[in-house]
Amino acid sequence: MSEEKRVTFGSKLGVLMATVGSAVGLGNIWRFPYMLGENGGAAFLLVYIICILILGLPVMITEFFIGRHTHRNTAGAFKAVAPGTKWSLIGYNGVLAAFLILGFYSVIAGWTLEYLLQSASSSMSGKPVEVFTSEFNIFSSGIIRPIGWTIAFIAVTHIIIVSGVEKGIERASKIMMPLLFLILFVLCIRSLTLPNADKGLMFLFNPDFGKITSSVALSAMGQAFFSLSIGMGCLITYASYFNKKTNLQTTALQVTLLDTLVALLAAVMIFPAVFSFGIAPTAGPELVFITLPNVFAQLPLANLWSFIFFTLLALAALTSTISLHEVATAYMHEEFSFSRAKAASLVSAGVLILGIISSLSFGLLKEYTVFGLTFFELLDYVTAKIMLPLGGMMICIFVGLRVDRKILKAELTNRGTVPFYFFNTYAFFMKYVAPVLIGLVFLNELGLLKMIRRLIV
Repeated sequence: MSEEKRVTFGSKLGVLMATVGSAVGLGNIWRFPYMLGENGGAAFLLVYIICILILGLPVMITEFFIGRHTHRNTAGAFKAVAPGTKWSLIGYNGVLAAFLILGFYSVIAGWTLEYLLQSASSSMSGKPVEVFTSEFNIFSSGIIRPIGWTIAFIAVTHIIIVSGVEKGIERASKIMMPLLFLILFVLCIRSLTLPNADKGLMFLFNPDFGKITSSVALSAMGQAFFSLSIGMGCLITYASYFNKKTNLQTTALQVTLLDTLVALLAAVMIFPAVFSFGIAPTAGPELVFITLPNVFAQLPLANLWSFIFFTLLALAALTSTISLHEVATAYMHEEFSFSRAKAASLVSAGVLILGIISSLSFGLLKEYTVFGLTFFELLDYVTAKIMLPLGGMMICIFVGLRVDRKILKAELTNRGTVPFYFFNTYAFFMKYVAPVLIGLVFLNELGLLKMIRRLIV
């Protein structure tokens, strides 16, 4: 597809809202709070912010360069920069990672609709935590309801994708992202008015530097990577829809700051409420679907607050499923010359198959495992612990070794019209430092660093 015929986002606001929506998702509102709770609160937050700035921001700028410079899908972008080489495998890794993530992510996204319906139709007050745990286990291990919600979420995502970049993705993002921020602010205010909310704020903002260990640092680096959607093709794909006037540096900084703000607001929303009702902050992944409903049950107007929260969660999930779907759809559309509708339909059908199997792995197929992992867990492990960090590391190496620095600087400065004061530092960091840091995250996620430490000791 030629650059002249390629569609672009229609406005600066559309660029920002769509790209922020790509980064913001369940990783900010579901994963970040429980990671923060399990890793010491404020100490983890401090290291996380440092990792976002020194690792996340430069790599995001790099992915923006690849996408905008080529105006191609993730796989096509690497083929355009390095034709006839195996560097294109990086792009194929990103497309496959996005497709596989969407396969299990859509299951969790579907759960938000179930809890949204429960909040609107039944009373949540007066239930003990054991009931919430039991109800969650019964629901997630079922067949009809979880699969039905998975199909529903994929269908909504499909409709937006088929509508196109400007009329679908951009228009939906302009509505959903402001609404997401509004709901976050409302829930934060409510949380801060609870008794003993100050204990939650102390947990968040009063760091115990003794808790900063190598494990905490690597976990924070991995979360920064996950939160910004690095390595899965979303940023490259969306950047391919930027026009030549888009300031890549400013956009990357804005997206990074807004994404971090969402994660921070999610923590402010959750932990004062958790501490107010004497619940352990180390609740883990079940924090959103078991612990928080228990918190809401103890509040006046329990159903209202629960409904508002799960609306927030569904919006965050939808902005992510849209970007993940677009990575695969753009690839099918451009590389195989399918119409957008046909490409999106093929992707949705494939995701539906993965989603159904992933959902059944909580119940009917629970006993069928690979290396001790259910199908859902296998998709999560392969993508989060192998494909994403490996893809991010190879992107840094690719730009450092393959891309001419003059071309890189020209693209990042819009042909010299936008200053890049620290370009030499950035280029050095991307070539030598970032691959090492991401490599450490990769080894840590695989558990190899612990093995190495044991051998040394």
